[in-house]
Amino acid sequence: MRNEREMLDLIIGTAEKDDRIRAAYMNGSRTNPNAKKDIFQDYDIVYVVKENKPFYENEAWIDVFGERMYMQCPEKVDKSFGLEVDFDKCFGWLIQFKDGNRLDLHVIPVQESIVIADKLCIILLDKDHILPSIPPPSDKDYWIKRPTQDAFSACCNEFWWCLNNVAKGLWREEILYVQKEYYEGSHAQLVQLLDWKAGYDYGFHISTGKASKDLKKYLPENLWNKFLETYINGKLNDVWKAVFIMCDLFHDTASELGTLFGYPYNAEEENASVQFLKHVYTLPKDAAAIF
Repeated sequence: MRNEREMLDLIIGTAEKDDRIRAAYMNGSRTNPNAKKDIFQDYDIVYVVKENKPFYENEAWIDVFGERMYMQCPEKVDKSFGLEVDFDKCFGWLIQFKDGNRLDLHVIPVQESIVIADKLCIILLDKDHILPSIPPPSDKDYWIKRPTQDAFSACCNEFWWCLNNVAKGLWREEILYVQKEYYEGSHAQLVQLLDWKAGYDYGFHISTGKASKDLKKYLPENLWNKFLETYINGKLNDVWKAVFIMCDLFHDTASELGTLFGYPYNAEEENASVQFLKHVYTLPKDAAAIF
């Protein structure tokens, strides 16, 4: 497996030799001083080019980066799904190489590169001095932010409301529907709440990463272990158990944060939601009415 120095030499060297490429920069986890370094980190690279079309019309040029296992061109996929995309503004190749490295490479035209908003960025090459001067990379833009009262209340309301869909899906034994409503609804709000707790505990100077993947680092072990019990499988009884654990964990965390933030917590809303949930749990399968 090629090491980081070998990969960056290849990436920068390719850009230096190709007159169509005027600048190059890297973003993503490899630029984050707080990110854990490991063998699965991608190389997130952007080439600033004169125009995109020659690169996506003849893709043989990417062979220089190594022997591929497989790849995806996300803009092509989006277009296949009927989404509006402009290949001439951005085009990319997500490449998994046979040596284990992965390169997420995009080309953008010069006119699209004037502003680099992402603070997790390192300029690798700038032939024409077209890129702005940027400070050392920082994950500050991704730090968890203290919620407003409205955001906190909305999170709690979404959690308790979405349980309605989970409950009816479980009663109907529609496990695919339950999985969708559970993870996109209530469980997502629990993750948000735990992110806020981690943020508060660390002075809102941390990021838990994409999909909150680093949340474990910032929660007490007992809380993390209880959180893991909220993940569900395809067995109805197990799912019901996880749902009730999730409710207990949300109640504890929301009550705590409400006190810490000085925000009122709608206990009446919670009680009504839990009452409905428990009722549906005991509702016979041949019931002719809910109440």
